[in-house]
Amino acid sequence: MKPTGLLLILSVLLLTLFSCGEEKTQPVSDKQPVNDSILSVPPSKKPVNPYAGIDVSPMDMSYFPAEYPKLKMANHNAPPPVARVIYSRPHLAGRHLFDQVLKYGEPWRLGANEATEIQFYRDVTIQKKKVRSGRYILYCIPQPDKWMIILNSNLDSWGLEQDPAKDIQRFEIAPGHDHGGPSLEDFTMVFEKTDIGADLVIAWGDILARLPINF
Repeated sequence: MKPTGLLLILSVLLLTLFSCGEEKTQPVSDKQPVNDSILSVPPSKKPVNPYAGIDVSPMDMSYFPAEYPKLKMANHNAPPPVARVIYSRPHLAGRHLFDQVLKYGEPWRLGANEATEIQFYRDVTIQKKKVRSGRYILYCIPQPDKWMIILNSNLDSWGLEQDPAKDIQRFEIAPGHDHGGPSLEDFTMVFEKTDIGADLVIAWGDILARLPINF
């Protein structure tokens, strides 16, 4: 190879190495555009939802049969459900259920926020009393050894304001203190199948109560 050709190749290599080194060490200009979408916002600076706040006692819904909407999605010919309960789920948050949350002898909305609602899609029997299909609000008056469970017709009401003049039926049940597991932080209501229908299970802390529903 001629000397001039070798010199040319060496010159190109040196120029390339110098350019690469300069690119690595070149400081980033403070005039470069900033992508605001990747900036993290401190929690205290995050915008508040202008439409609806986040409720600390979320609303929940239980069906019998359990998860009925999924059953209906899998089988469009599935018969209607028997019952549904809609309620909000408060938390113990380190408190004792009685007397820091509930008081014996005082009405309890069986949840939080709006009045708890139960719907029967067919006529049922509870403690030998006929209950027609329809929507009712549900509340309770607890005592140490018995709870009074009440169906009421005052729909779409706030749970703290019961109107006894609109009571439809009352049922007395005995609460227990063992649900086979640790204390429940979140108030819970579900339906459990029985030989003659289903129980509405009411559980919170170490308390467990059942309202038997026959159909």
